[in-house]
Amino acid sequence: MMTTPTAPIDKPTAAPHLPIRRRRGRAGMLWGALAWVVGIGMFFPVLWMVLTAFKQEGDAYTDPPKIFFTPTLHQFSEVLHSGIGTTLLNSTFATVMSTVLVLALGIPAAFALSLRPVRNTRDALMFFIGTKMLPIVAAIVPLYVIVGDIGLLDNIWALVILYTAMNLPIAVWMMRSFFLEVPDELLEAASMDGASLWTAVREVILPLVSPGIAATALICLIFSWNEFFFAVNLTAVQAQTIPVFLVGFITGEGLYWARLSAAAVLAALPVVLAGWLAQNKLVRGLSFGAIK
Repeated sequence: MMTTPTAPIDKPTAAPHLPIRRRRGRAGMLWGALAWVVGIGMFFPVLWMVLTAFKQEGDAYTDPPKIFFTPTLHQFSEVLHSGIGTTLLNSTFATVMSTVLVLALGIPAAFALSLRPVRNTRDALMFFIGTKMLPIVAAIVPLYVIVGDIGLLDNIWALVILYTAMNLPIAVWMMRSFFLEVPDELLEAASMDGASLWTAVREVILPLVSPGIAATALICLIFSWNEFFFAVNLTAVQAQTIPVFLVGFITGEGLYWARLSAAAVLAALPVVLAGWLAQNKLVRGLSFGAIK
C-alpha cells in the first residue's frame, strides 16, 4: 500500500512577537530611566542639605553655590551646644507616647469595625475621618483656652494628647483595612479549638497583621515628629519640640544656612533610622492585601 506524502506542517514561531517584546522592553527602560530621574530630583534637596551641614557659613551662602569645600563638623558642634538635646527628648517622648496610645486605642477599634463589626459601623468610620476635615487653625483658639484652663500650657502631655487625637482616625482606617484581609475562618477555627477571643486575637490575628501595624506606627511617628502648629502655639521653653527649635535659626540677623542644615540633619536622623530599621515590615504592611 502506497501512502501519499503529506506536506510538513510549519510550526508557529515566536518571531512575530519579538518586535512587541522589544517595544515593551524599550518602554520599560524609558519608564525606569524616568523613575530614576524623578527619584534623584526628589532626593537632591536632602543631599544638598546634608552637604551644606558640613560647610562653614561663608561657604554655604555663596552665589553660585560652592560644590568643592573643606568639610567640617563645626556646625554640628554648635547645634549640639545650643540646646537641641532637650527638644529631641521632648519630641521623642511626645512621639513615642502618642504612638503607643494610638495603637492601644486603634487596634481594638479597628478590630471591632472589621472582624467583629458593631452597629452603625459606617457612621463610626465617617465620624473618625470627619474629625480630620476640620482645619487645625479653626480649632487652635478653643484648644488654647482648654489647655490653659487645665494647666497644660508648655507641658509635653498636652502634645501627647493632641498627637494621639490627631493620628487616631488615620490609624483606625489603616488598621481596619489590614484586619479586613484576615479570613473570618481563622477566628472560627481558633474558637473551635477552645481559644478565647483574646487568645485568638493575640496568637492568630495580631501576628498576621503585624506588618500593617508596623506601617501604621511608623506613619504616626512621622506625623507626630514633624508636627509644628500645635507645638509652636502651645509650648514655649520647657516642652519645645524639634520643629519649633529649627525655626529659631531663622532670625532677623540673617539666615544661618549651614547651622540650620546641621540641625535639620540631626532632627531627621531619628525618623530615617526608624524607617530604615522597619523597612521590611513597612513594605509588607503597605502592600498588605494587594495580591490575593
